[in-house]
Amino acid sequence: MADINTLPLTGLRVIDLGDGKAEMCGRLLADLGAEVILVEPPEGMAARRKAPLVAGESLHFASHNANKKSVCLDLTSAQGKAQFLSLIDSADIVIETAKPGDMAALGLEAATLRERRPDLVVLSISDFGQTGPYRDYQASNAVQLAMAAVLARSGIAGNQPLLPPGELALETTAVQAAWVVLLGYWQKLQTGTGNSMDFSVLEATAQVIDPGLGVTGSAAAGRSANELAPYGRPPVGFLYPIFPCADGHVRICVLNPRQWQGMCGWLGNEHAFTDPKYGNIGERFKVIKDINALIAALFAGQAADDLVIEGQRRGVPIAAVATPTQVLENEHFNARGAFVEFAVGGQLGKMPSGYIEIDGQRIGPRNAAPARGSDNGLLAAIKPKQIAPVTGSAGRRPLSGIRVLDLGVIVAGAESGRILADQGAEVIKVENTAFADGLRQTSAPGVAISQSFCQGSRNKKSFGLNLRSPEGIAIFHTLAKDADIVLSNFKPGTMESLGIGYEQLKAINPRIIAVESSALGNTGPLAKSMGYGPLVRAASGLTGLWRYPEIDGSYSDGITIVPDHFAARVSGVAIMAALIRRETTGIGARIAISQAESILNLLATPLLRESLQPGSLKAMGNKIEFSCPGGVFPCAGDDMWCVIDVDSDAAWRRLCGLMQNTTLAHDARLSAAEDRLQHRDLVEAAVAEWTAQLGATEVMERLQAAGIKAGKMQRLSDFDENPHLHARKFFRHFEQPGFPTVLQTENGPVSFSDLPDPEICPAPFQGQHTRELAGSLLGLNAEEIEKLVASGVLEVMKENEFITG
Repeated sequence: MADINTLPLTGLRVIDLGDGKAEMCGRLLADLGAEVILVEPPEGMAARRKAPLVAGESLHFASHNANKKSVCLDLTSAQGKAQFLSLIDSADIVIETAKPGDMAALGLEAATLRERRPDLVVLSISDFGQTGPYRDYQASNAVQLAMAAVLARSGIAGNQPLLPPGELALETTAVQAAWVVLLGYWQKLQTGTGNSMDFSVLEATAQVIDPGLGVTGSAAAGRSANELAPYGRPPVGFLYPIFPCADGHVRICVLNPRQWQGMCGWLGNEHAFTDPKYGNIGERFKVIKDINALIAALFAGQAADDLVIEGQRRGVPIAAVATPTQVLENEHFNARGAFVEFAVGGQLGKMPSGYIEIDGQRIGPRNAAPARGSDNGLLAAIKPKQIAPVTGSAGRRPLSGIRVLDLGVIVAGAESGRILADQGAEVIKVENTAFADGLRQTSAPGVAISQSFCQGSRNKKSFGLNLRSPEGIAIFHTLAKDADIVLSNFKPGTMESLGIGYEQLKAINPRIIAVESSALGNTGPLAKSMGYGPLVRAASGLTGLWRYPEIDGSYSDGITIVPDHFAARVSGVAIMAALIRRETTGIGARIAISQAESILNLLATPLLRESLQPGSLKAMGNKIEFSCPGGVFPCAGDDMWCVIDVDSDAAWRRLCGLMQNTTLAHDARLSAAEDRLQHRDLVEAAVAEWTAQLGATEVMERLQAAGIKAGKMQRLSDFDENPHLHARKFFRHFEQPGFPTVLQTENGPVSFSDLPDPEICPAPFQGQHTRELAGSLLGLNAEEIEKLVASGVLEVMKENEFITG
């Protein structure tokens, strides 16, 4: 585990009022070395009592508040408020998750805190934001998934929609919140001015899990999320099929022609699909059912481990669908130190050891979550920080002046560069036609650039460079001398073999920050395995949990893109921390991100529980484990649903009143939450009978008006009509040369703050900016550039590239 003195955010003080929402935001900052101080009421945060419990201790609180400190203050009293304001005087960042208006009622809203300390960064995290028609709505993880159009695309055609496992909405948005608040702090370092950031969990959920307006995987052949699942759920095995084998299941990801060649040879020489045309993904989709039937027959009698070995030998991306037990015992994960022993409730369990590695050190939990008020003593030793002088314009984009060499491909690679470009960085996509980015492929005739590529590479420049030549490597070294960040997501060892690994770049530029994102991490016995998101989900246990427990083989993560968009935000958090450290040390960093371990950390609490209570982590389907009623309920109309999450006795009584169901209200068996869980079928059948008579919007509005967490299942096709998203400035539009229509896209990661909105510029054609950059960055004249183009070292855009459909 990392030495606290070398952690990048050492010296940063964060006041954390996050209670039960996005707590991992503060823990990520604490993992990275910040002093994160929980401010709790005298009785302690409600999160301390959140199920599941072991020996009376909350596993959620334990896993989400490691490395933090705790002080107890009564913010309704004059003394407590005065002590809190003294803490603010010593702080750099405040994170609060109160309901909109609650901090203002205490006289502690962002504007008041910023008036006291203009350089303070205040991150206000709420379910739907501080403004908009849904401002006062309440949500849970499941409600967010419904309203952000994730639920509508999860599951199998012909069945009810399926809640994804774990708390994906809350966990992924916590990382986006950390990315946002570090952007705000970086801006403060550059300008001296703080920030008030109004962060909505709904908007972040719609951006980070399966964004309707974001990048889709290569198997989508350039199609948008709306084209893939415009209304209902996909058929089983739609894109990344799973096949039964002798001792479980395996998944394959056959995407490019080389991979199909390997799979084609594995099937033998006598099948009907040996024609080279089937190397094209579009041609294979036309006959995919027949191809999958052949693969199923081939795999049926073989063991999963044997299939994985043979697939890797043939160049076919493949992974076993792991169970939670297999995940915790996985040789690769344990060899990498992906889990750490963690004590809770007097027992020793295993918990994921953190999202990030920096300079070879694991960045994760070092200390247990604090006891209530254990650090009250620090209140007597508070020293105010000097207010930073204003040195720059708050209207600048935070990453202006930062240069990024972007070697990233497919979704995780595209997003890692795109989120930096949106914030003002000069992102140069270094690419070559011989090893083209899979996102550039498109199945649409007459369209020169795919919609998916446009979404993931907006605001970037393209530099065509052959890195398989000595001259190309020399040019990359020259570019690296003045670059700040290098992004890659190749198989571990690839950068070193090319001569552009971190140590090689560091010798050229000690300030360089190199980010390596890979499927299974850059060390360990399986580090060099081929990996894609669907395989990562299988290996990390997420696929096995994402199914209907009552339907065999109903794996339902076929069109999700987890963890790519999310892993890009993890990279963003690490990059910002490294940039902040570089301000004082002048030294860059080597950052390593494992996409599989990103998923493990999403499941931190369930995996900790599984290690303590084997068998507890299993597919839950549409049951919210500790809420009753809690799940997905039918509404009037075709395939209309509403999520309802009743997590308190008071909410239960209000629900009975709305339903006018005196039988349930007076049933002594249902008066307490634990009793209702014992009679879940009875309770939820009655609720379903009531909701089925009403429209989904009416159910949501009536329950929300009564203070009950509920959300209509929205589809991507509903987004354009969503008044709240429009009020929150969620949408932007841009014109893309080579694409026939104006493209709708998402705005920035936080709708309302003192940061400027991203400037949305088109994505580049391959090699579009080669000549320009070769002149401005390399100092080459026109003759020198054309010689390098003629020799194949540089590549430029084809003259007829700008065509429209």
